[in-house]
Parts: sequence; structure tokens; C-alpha cells
Amino acid sequence: MSKPPKLSLAAIVASASPPARPLAARPQGAEIVSLALAPPAPKPAATLKQRARQMSVYLEPPVYDQLRDLAYAERTKMHALMLEGLDLLFKQRGAQSIAQLTDAQSR
Repeated sequence: MSKPPKLSLAAIVASASPPARPLAARPQGAEIVSLALAPPAPKPAATLKQRARQMSVYLEPPVYDQLRDLAYAERTKMHALMLEGLDLLFKQRGAQSIAQLTDAQSR
């Protein structure tokens, strides 16, 4: 028994795909239709996680514990307290507040 001939990838692909018909061989009466694409649907407002940039803050354990305790006592989140601290820093340095920055961005 002889071995079957080895097929190349090009030969396999050529045998699997139907032969291309030239444009002139189009059936009579066939029309080319162009479809108008609808404008893209407006995207829903992105969440803060999608809009914002993430930044890591390394805190010493006692600092972290105190921040966590304050958040618990005030029934708020540590994130809100950190933003409040940033707002105070901006105010001390004469920079725009977070509210002013976000209002200017939304316009």
C-alpha cells in the first residue's frame, strides 16, 4: 500500500471554499443594494468606576484603622472621607473644588 499524498494548507483551503464568481457572471436582474447604517445608539451614562481613574493609597495600619473607625462612626464610606480630605486640601491651596471640577467637565 502506498501512502496517501500529503496535502498542503493552500490545497485544503482551495478545495473547501467555492470558486469565486467574477462580477460579470452575476445573475441578470440582480441589484446591488447599499444599506444605510443607523446612527449609533447613545451610550448610557457611565458609572463612576467606568469614568474615573483608580489610584492606590498606601496607609500605615494606625492611619487606616482611624479612617475606618471614622467612617464607621459617621456611617459613611472611607472613599467619601478621602474625597472630603481632598476637597479641604484643594481649598487650602486655592484650587477648584471637586464639585467645580466635575461641573466644568459635564458641560
